[in-house]
Amino acid sequence: MSSAAEEAGVFDFIVSGAGSAGAAVAARLSEDGRYAVLLLEAGPPDRNPWIHIPLGFAKTYVDPKVNWRLESEPQKQLNNRRLYVPRGKTLGGTSSINGMVYMRGHPRDYDTWRQGGCTGWDYDSVLPFFKKAENQARGADEFHGTGGPLNVSDHDATSELTEALIAAAEQAGIPRNPDFNGKVQEGAGYYQTTTGVNRRWSSARAYLAPAKRRANLSIRTNAQATRVVMEGKRALGVEYRDPRGLKLARARREVIVAGGAYGSPHLLQLSGLGPGEHLRAMGIPVVRDMPAVGANLHDHFCSYLMWRCTKPVTFNDLENSWPRKIVAALRYGLFRNGPMAVNGIRAGVFIRSDRRLEQPDLQINLLEWSTLERSKNGVIPHPFPGFTLGPVHLAPEGRGTVRLASPDPLAAPAITFGFLASEYDMRAMVAGAKLARRLAEQPALKPFVSDELMPGVSCVSDADWERFVRETGTTNHHPASSCAMGVGSNSVVDPRLRVHGVAGLRVADASIMPSVVAGNTNAPSIMIGEKAAAMILEDART
Repeated sequence: MSSAAEEAGVFDFIVSGAGSAGAAVAARLSEDGRYAVLLLEAGPPDRNPWIHIPLGFAKTYVDPKVNWRLESEPQKQLNNRRLYVPRGKTLGGTSSINGMVYMRGHPRDYDTWRQGGCTGWDYDSVLPFFKKAENQARGADEFHGTGGPLNVSDHDATSELTEALIAAAEQAGIPRNPDFNGKVQEGAGYYQTTTGVNRRWSSARAYLAPAKRRANLSIRTNAQATRVVMEGKRALGVEYRDPRGLKLARARREVIVAGGAYGSPHLLQLSGLGPGEHLRAMGIPVVRDMPAVGANLHDHFCSYLMWRCTKPVTFNDLENSWPRKIVAALRYGLFRNGPMAVNGIRAGVFIRSDRRLEQPDLQINLLEWSTLERSKNGVIPHPFPGFTLGPVHLAPEGRGTVRLASPDPLAAPAITFGFLASEYDMRAMVAGAKLARRLAEQPALKPFVSDELMPGVSCVSDADWERFVRETGTTNHHPASSCAMGVGSNSVVDPRLRVHGVAGLRVADASIMPSVVAGNTNAPSIMIGEKAAAMILEDART
């Protein structure tokens, strides 16, 4: 243990990371008052007003006060570009800065986990935890729950563009789907969001706001974990740094790492748990040689096709007009409605790139804006109406890595994606891009199209499309699997999320997914937090 670290208390459980899963874990572990729980969050409290306004995620997307603003290493397969990687750095983690789309993935995703040895993670086993977390505005049914902490809502208002997209999909032979989280995933329709009364419902709002006054729950913000303190092969506590210096908190029972798909493997490696050769090269004493820590990074890949719109019905028109912005702010401030009350990603399509596939491997999102720039430096819309269709590959074969870039625990990790690793990965992306263009050509959507801005009408051949994908493709910000659950040597945690060969240590976040689910990952991460807490409490009782 570091002699420089000031003692910061003893707790039954320490949760490192107050994101989508970590907030759920801490709230559930402290619920009955029996256990003392410490929750550490590297970022500040979630007081930034833009966090809570649904359209505000365009602001938090680049705000360093609440966003880690990571970047990948140069990606060889993407013309050596560095990809921007936004991640939440505040209570609620990325659930406080994301697009708020509520999506669980396909039931077959979870059944595949079970087939790989992850007992208790098939769809029938995880569905009760989705339902436990949920307060579904449409009411309870066999797929949805009510009374949970997480509000799941429909959009208050439709828009001309979203209606046109769904109609265009139907014209292209894609059926309308009223619930992507119900019996069938495939189809076109409206997304639901993690919002309530037109406010963002992050995991911090859902779990921590009701729990923060509990005497047995300590929430420490601006407290970045620097390592899990080990004695032999047992976790004893967490060393962390806050504005007053280095602290050491001890755990009587367990440490739960919940830093997300980048933060969790990074912390484990700093703690001596990871690929031995890499750790030694970084000067980190090896506690246990675990090659799978930081391996198998799995993420969705996407690109963006953009069109100039013939009508002033997009969010470009809002951003480019001060009178419109003033009216929108007044509407939201007084009545909680108007354009600031929605996320601008109201609808989309799930479809198969090849009809022989058993489930959708493509998601096409309608973004009710178009951009000149979308990077860590900012989001700049075109100076005219525009919209975007973003095809997302949900089942890429490529895997990447998360490694230490430096032994300095405050340095960002080195992230390498495995995008476009196979012929299928490229073929699926090209199919998605072509389908997006076909949707824009349908009678329902065509009246909204003036010019194709990206990639442009000169993009015709497969070689043109492949060039477009390599030049513009990027992460869809759904990282997973870097501390994968499993029973073999290529995994980090067992099906009860205990780190292999280490006592008193678990991981609970999207990093434990054996493979990324076919959809947005916030809801599955919260489910993982719910299930992790239930298992931890069950083990504590026995």
